[in-house]
Amino acid sequence: MGDSAYGHIAAEEFAKLDYNKVTLVDLREPDELLVSGIDGVINVPFSGGFDKLDTIPKDKPVIVFCRVGDWSEEVAEILFDRGYEVSTLDGGYNAYRELLSGNESADNDVEEAKKKNTVIDAKGLKCPGPIVKVADHLRNLSVGETVYVEATEDAFASDIKVWCSRTGNHLDELVIKDGIISATITKAEKTATTLEKEQNDKTFVVFSGDLDKTIAAFIIANGAAAMGRKVTMFFTFWGLNILRRPQKVSVTKTFIEKMFGIMMPRGTTKLGLSRMNMGGAGAKMIRGIMKQKGISSLEDLIESAKSHGVRIVACQMSMDIMGIHQEELIDGVELGGVATFIGSGEESDMSLFI
Repeated sequence: MGDSAYGHIAAEEFAKLDYNKVTLVDLREPDELLVSGIDGVINVPFSGGFDKLDTIPKDKPVIVFCRVGDWSEEVAEILFDRGYEVSTLDGGYNAYRELLSGNESADNDVEEAKKKNTVIDAKGLKCPGPIVKVADHLRNLSVGETVYVEATEDAFASDIKVWCSRTGNHLDELVIKDGIISATITKAEKTATTLEKEQNDKTFVVFSGDLDKTIAAFIIANGAAAMGRKVTMFFTFWGLNILRRPQKVSVTKTFIEKMFGIMMPRGTTKLGLSRMNMGGAGAKMIRGIMKQKGISSLEDLIESAKSHGVRIVACQMSMDIMGIHQEELIDGVELGGVATFIGSGEESDMSLFI
């Protein structure tokens, strides 16, 4: 520990520790631990104050660390004053991560994984593309088979960890280096007991016909479908315009129905933004930015959702009110009523109103 109030430990020494013989206190935020956590740590987020410090046991030496080492100095002083045997990790978790990333044997392990396993190139894809691509590949593999995936979207590091946890597959390794997030995943089989307890369907009520809200709805729906969830999207009132065919369909309508049809957008390409629409210019700008950033268009997201089994239901009552006929809807849409929605909702652990 040295002669100072508290000790210091280098990343190299930290990596060789038996974590069962020390108490690790991580001061980072919970979402950071989700991406790059260490099993068994006590999480005391620095932003949440120091109330949880009293829960740290004194039976073993304590090692405190944060992202880069600055916050841990302050907390270590407090713990030392309270009678703890405490040290800080020099350079914080970042120093430890750089040590692991630069380890030659770790690089060799990754190369071996590439040779032995199915390689998924998800670089350049935006959410929910990487997760959907992993799910599609694993669906065709046998239990015990492994895939190696590379992605460049920062959110993938968090997404793949949660996806594996919730689908029962095993995340063997997660490495972030030079802007590339690589993961090795082994397909696992859920036990019958686990499956019986789970009720993970997702239900959406799509009430809005705004472009931005619709994009968000289909991104979440695709992500849920990629996790193996049964997804039902129930479109009502203004949300029905999303499902209209872009071309005019010849059907017999009353005068009021014709007026509704003229005033409402016909299909996804006519949808405006909920804010800053600017007469349609805002919607065009958003679409242009999405294309520039490599984000799937709304039309592609809809097709992806349908191909992955997302159930798209149009509210019959709302259609009657707004004068929309079934012939005017895109392919793959079924008609339903409130019982359809309630039945789906009762089998779901999450229902969203968009």
